[in-house]
Amino acid sequence: MLKNWVVVPTCLPLVRRRCHACASERFRASGKFRVNANHKLIDAWLLALCTACGETAKLTVLERMTVRSVRPELLDRLHDNDPGLAAELLQDPVVQRRNRIALDWDNAWRLDTGGSDHLDREVIDVSVRFAARIPVRPVRLIAEGCGLSRAEVERLITEGRLVSAVRLSGKLSGDFTFTLKR
Repeated sequence: MLKNWVVVPTCLPLVRRRCHACASERFRASGKFRVNANHKLIDAWLLALCTACGETAKLTVLERMTVRSVRPELLDRLHDNDPGLAAELLQDPVVQRRNRIALDWDNAWRLDTGGSDHLDREVIDVSVRFAARIPVRPVRLIAEGCGLSRAEVERLITEGRLVSAVRLSGKLSGDFTFTLKR
C-alpha cells in the first residue's frame, strides 16, 4: 500500500538578504505590497521587514511596466495585499534573481504523514509530495516521518534497505517516492 506524505508550508519563509541599516541577514515578508503608478507606468514591491531592526526592504515585483500590460487580476491581488500572491512571488525564481534573495525555510514547514499506522509494516512504499518548492533533505523527512534518527536512515540507505529513484543525499524540493524494507 502506498502512503502519501505532504510537505506543507506553515508560514512565509524568511528572506535572506543583507540589511543596509544593521547588517542582519534575515527579513520577514510582511505580505503587504506597495504599488506606485506614474502616468502609464507601474511599479510594485513586496515589503519585507528586517528581523533585527525592523527596517523595510522593497522586493521588486513589477518595474516600469505599462499598466495595460499587467493582468487586471494581478493588479487586484496586489492592491488587496493577497497573502497567497506574496507566497507565490517569494518562490518565483525570477523575483528571487531580480532581488538577489534566497529563502530560509527553517521552521516554516511541516510534514503531514496521515498518521503512523504504516510504521509496523515490513515494507513501506511512500510518495512524498511538496505543496510548495521547499528545499528539504529527504533523509530528514524520512527520519521524521518514520520516527527514526537521521543516522539510522543513512545506515538503511547504505545497506540498500531504503531505496528511491532519486538521490536521497542533498536537498530536494520536488516530489519523490521511496521504499523502506525493515
